[in-house]
Amino acid sequence: MDQAALGSLLDRLISLPAETEWVEFKINNVDPEQIGEYCSALSNSARLADQSSGYLIFGVENITHKPVGTKVTLRQLKVGNEEFQNWLANRLRPSINIEFLTFSRDERNFLILKIHPAVGSPVQFSNIAYVRVGSAKRPL
Repeated sequence: MDQAALGSLLDRLISLPAETEWVEFKINNVDPEQIGEYCSALSNSARLADQSSGYLIFGVENITHKPVGTKVTLRQLKVGNEEFQNWLANRLRPSINIEFLTFSRDERNFLILKIHPAVGSPVQFSNIAYVRVGSAKRPL
């Protein structure tokens, strides 16, 4: 996706009245375990809500949906000696496609994880399947 398309996607998602089962906003949370749980929950919830993707968006305030930017750069994050993307992929079963989309707007950086929906069986992170009920994440 080009910068304009990413900006349009961000605008569409922040225009939602609240976080949904398939959209989560964060600013600078880089807890790998939490991110893994959200990937599971958003993938499973996107399937249940009949959405083409789930989204974990860094750089947007949770309550106000104000785009404030982020310092998160998951492509450079390591968990132990392992690159984050590889670490995450090794803990999600069955395997799902997650696109790491970065862009800048108004001198602010944003990161969108576009998470493909579960197919066939629920996606588990570290052997636990998660789902979202409203904006809350919980084990399935």
